Amino acid sequence: MDFKSYIRVIEDFPKPGISFKDITTLLKDGDAYRASIQAIEDLVKDLEIDVIAGPEARGFVVGAPLAVQMGKGFVPIRKSGKLPGKTVEQGYDLEYGSDKLAVHDDAIQPGQKVLIADDLLATGGTICTTVKLIEQLGGVVVGAVFMIELEELNGRDKLPGLRVQSLMTY
Repeated sequence: MDFKSYIRVIEDFPKPGISFKDITTLLKDGDAYRASIQAIEDLVKDLEIDVIAGPEARGFVVGAPLAVQMGKGFVPIRKSGKLPGKTVEQGYDLEYGSDKLAVHDDAIQPGQKVLIADDLLATGGTICTTVKLIEQLGGVVVGAVFMIELEELNGRDKLPGLRVQSLMTY
């Protein structure tokens, strides 16, 4: 299936010069959405995975259905202050400021093999932060999989030694 044909490209969003890759046009098509999750599963089915983690918010729409498809649990990685239980947090820099991601402190057990799933790999900041959180809990990140990768931003270079796979590249 030509998944790129389901991606809407919006120029100059969220600011001039950015060519935003909008996955919502793929998500609203049930057949294309299902096929994309199956294709992502095919990319990682050889990995030994205990649980799948996805960063807020679009990582939920990739990671959760992938976890269901593979019969694995799903761990949401949220923005600071959004989870009700005891959490661990990790800060990261944004283009204009900083933020924090959090995960429940009991979401991943030491030694568990974790696959990170997200919609987009750009500069790699969110994924690096997610890796740090998982490792802080003793989890072992076995790979990261993305619906889209923006190759020119070199995000995978920030993930040395980690298996990184993408369904589509731009």
